[in-house]
Amino acid sequence: MKKFKYIILSFLAIGFLACENETLDDLRNRGNTDTEPLPELTSGTADFSNYVAFGPSFTAGFSDGSVFLAAQENSFPKIIADMFANAGGGNFTQPLVSDNYGGLAAGGVRISGPRLVFGGAGPVPLESVVGPVTVGTDIVLNNPTGPFNNLGMPGAKSFHFIAPGYGNIANLPNANPYAVRVTGNTPNATILELAVAQNPSFFTADLIGGNDVLGYATAGGDETINQITDPLTFEFAFNTIIDGLTANGAKGVVTNIPYVSSLPYFTAVGHDVVPLDQATANLVNGGFAAYNGGLLFAQSNGLLDAEEVAQRTINFTASSNNAVVIEDENLTDLSAFGIPSYRQATANDLVVLPAASVIGTTVGGNPTLINGVSVPLADQWILTPEEQIEIITAVDSYNSTISSVASSRGLAFVDVNAILEEAASTGIVFDDFIHTADLVFGGLVSLDGIHLTSRGYAYMANAFLQAIDTTYGSNFEASGNIARADDFVTNYSPLLQ
Repeated sequence: MKKFKYIILSFLAIGFLACENETLDDLRNRGNTDTEPLPELTSGTADFSNYVAFGPSFTAGFSDGSVFLAAQENSFPKIIADMFANAGGGNFTQPLVSDNYGGLAAGGVRISGPRLVFGGAGPVPLESVVGPVTVGTDIVLNNPTGPFNNLGMPGAKSFHFIAPGYGNIANLPNANPYAVRVTGNTPNATILELAVAQNPSFFTADLIGGNDVLGYATAGGDETINQITDPLTFEFAFNTIIDGLTANGAKGVVTNIPYVSSLPYFTAVGHDVVPLDQATANLVNGGFAAYNGGLLFAQSNGLLDAEEVAQRTINFTASSNNAVVIEDENLTDLSAFGIPSYRQATANDLVVLPAASVIGTTVGGNPTLINGVSVPLADQWILTPEEQIEIITAVDSYNSTISSVASSRGLAFVDVNAILEEAASTGIVFDDFIHTADLVFGGLVSLDGIHLTSRGYAYMANAFLQAIDTTYGSNFEASGNIARADDFVTNYSPLLQ
């Protein structure tokens, strides 16, 4: 059986929208006349002289599965800092990596690979297009010197930001290699301590808690790989972070976190992607005959009802859209009778993006053992409805804490969850473009299916600036000091080095 394509991607016709964003168009027109110029920029009640960005991978500018120079220079904190510079903002130092390949090394040994690029049909590793590259950013040999205004920590959960030794290279693999790059001569300092030591006048704290559920989600809800952080642990960590950042009177912006269902990492691969002819369907069905018979045995003995028997029955047809077979721990446990917990996926299941390279492949080269067909996909490849509910419950709890803290502290707030939900459902307007959360061609989400493109981060930067205007009385948007879509790409070239 040939390995099949997991998804068919097509170009979106990116329409130009005349006057869809009337307020911005009006501002531009006013700026081009002699009689009605744009107002002068004012900072309102905020002080941007010492801005510190705090958060996980979005803050770092993570994109296309890695951190690389162009992505860092187009990170939303850097875009914001450039606007702050027009309103009294100071220097903004980032822990820049060595090149545009991406990836990390430790003493010459690669510990994470280069970035993803578009390979014609979907995301592929950079080296599959340009050939072997040397990962030049080495956490043993060439860490930059701080302090750093951008303290974005890819992979960090909420409690990691307040954990001593999180950036101590001696603690690897439990330390974070990105944290190692910023701790310098204080390897046991917490990320929060590094931020507070700079006495920021203004801060952004985005997506704190995102990785507390994302790790579980990207593991397909497999708790043996990653677990959801307890909401009380998150609440303590988040309050500790905000207490530290605001201790000297700093103002700032916080964001909530999105539902995973708005990210193409969980939506780009369909549940029904198995093409079979009649002969192959008959062969596979024959392999599941004993399993299906066991379900009827269980029903006749009162162990299953008719509804679950129907749910668990495996049946393939001559079609290009057969559903993959999965393991589901939420089914009635019949292991004592030698009956495994298998079923075919439905539209309510979310298939994680890496499953694209697994579905349809053989196990050990055996042509009769096909992943997702004759061999069920393991828990790590699928988010079942029950697992999705666990994630939504945690996200709602975290977001309630974030909203409450923002309100009680008088902080500006950005609803990232609503932004990505809108992008996933109807698309969002950014200047003359409509962008969606679709993989590759949506324009907002990068090739890794989770993090943003350069233009996506620019849109996010504008959302921060608008929230700052609302809360602190500045006028970044009205004065035209916001990012323009045309200045930012949606896809980096494989030739970018």
